Amino acid sequence: MNLDAVFGQFPILKSDTLTLKKVEEHHLEEVYDIYSNDTVFEYCGIIPKYKKATVKNMIGHFERDFNKRSRIKWGIFTNEDSERVVGIMEAFDFNQKVNMATIGYFLAETEWGKGIAAEATRIVVKFLFEDVGVNRIQAEVMPANERSKRVLLKNGFIKEGTLRQASLWSGKGIVDLEIYGLLQEEYKIEVK
Repeated sequence: MNLDAVFGQFPILKSDTLTLKKVEEHHLEEVYDIYSNDTVFEYCGIIPKYKKATVKNMIGHFERDFNKRSRIKWGIFTNEDSERVVGIMEAFDFNQKVNMATIGYFLAETEWGKGIAAEATRIVVKFLFEDVGVNRIQAEVMPANERSKRVLLKNGFIKEGTLRQASLWSGKGIVDLEIYGLLQEEYKIEVK
């Protein structure tokens, strides 16, 4: 696993329609719109943030976590409007012993249903397999989160099972989590 590909210089990832890049303080309004929306975090282990000062601090935490080489959060931008954050894509829990990483994502509610989450996931999966060299990518999804499951299935992930009452998520208590995984060998078959 080449963690320098992730945590060296901040990686900017692009497709024909999206760019994933660093969230800066001047993106506060859009990030606040995402993080203050109860509906966006209905199925996440994140408590919505209703104060802009809190969200501003969070943007600083994105940088801190990146510098600690523990988590990377990209802002999702459409190429049509390259300065407006429409979502967040993240990779974390880099496990070098097993050579795997976990991903997560959330979009502004106004952007749902446009294929943005699926495309952002595709971009990050490609980066993690081809540039970072991980062998396994996984995502944890609350069982009722049908939208998120569709994003993963579109990208070739396989539902591996349900961890019953296995995790404590902020604001949700103890929850069941479905685990979706994708292996390097499965990705290579998909790409061919």
